[in-house]
Amino acid sequence: MSVIVVSGTGTEIGKTVVTAAVAALAVAAGRSVAVLKPAQTGLAAGEPGDAAEAARLAGGAGAVTAVELARYPDPLAPATAAQRAGLPPVRAHQVAEAAEDLAREHDLVLVEGAGGLLVRLDDRDATLADAAKLLRAPVLVVAPAGLGTLNSTALTAEALHARGLEQLGVVIGSWPRRPDLAARCNLADLPRVAGAPLLGAVPEGVGTLSPRAFRAAAPDWLSPRLGGSWDPSAFVATHGTLLGGRAEEG
Repeated sequence: MSVIVVSGTGTEIGKTVVTAAVAALAVAAGRSVAVLKPAQTGLAAGEPGDAAEAARLAGGAGAVTAVELARYPDPLAPATAAQRAGLPPVRAHQVAEAAEDLAREHDLVLVEGAGGLLVRLDDRDATLADAAKLLRAPVLVVAPAGLGTLNSTALTAEALHARGLEQLGVVIGSWPRRPDLAARCNLADLPRVAGAPLLGAVPEGVGTLSPRAFRAAAPDWLSPRLGGSWDPSAFVATHGTLLGGRAEEG
């Protein structure tokens, strides 16, 4: 895979940290990596954005290329933020073209969306899903651990299927230090509702680690499919639960 689209089931659920972890593992494997953020919202000019943060954690200056196509100050959906700012929106074809250009010079390009899969990019109702379709790229879904995640993950999976897009798998973007019953049960239920494998669980708070510590620990968070050593069966057996308290493996 030369391009992977990273989409959340919502906002503020760990997409950037997951993107950074995937990038870090690719860099450790000797691959050249770029992180593309089509639309950065909620930040003023000069503030470090998601692409820059992912690059910082994954490899530091020079190791990962960070690219933003547009930035809008209001913390809103890109289409709305662009309209309020009086700035041009980002079109799906521009996202695809930028990713393809980066893929000519990098082994892996990670395209990190804003919010969920169907958040509007522009006034023509284009979405990250449209860009993924133009790219024919698989989509890695980042989901929260707790109550409510099964519905949003199932809806994202249905949207991907309806558009003929490949779902690479699901990564839990912020696995809590003290998981509640819902989070523990969801370990078994998430891959079922997604119709795709669970490919990782990134511990909450790891975005505050130093880049060196982040890169050293990243293999423990993601499965071999993403370049790590995380074992889903072992993780579910240790942290998961079903009715009666019995852990389920697989």
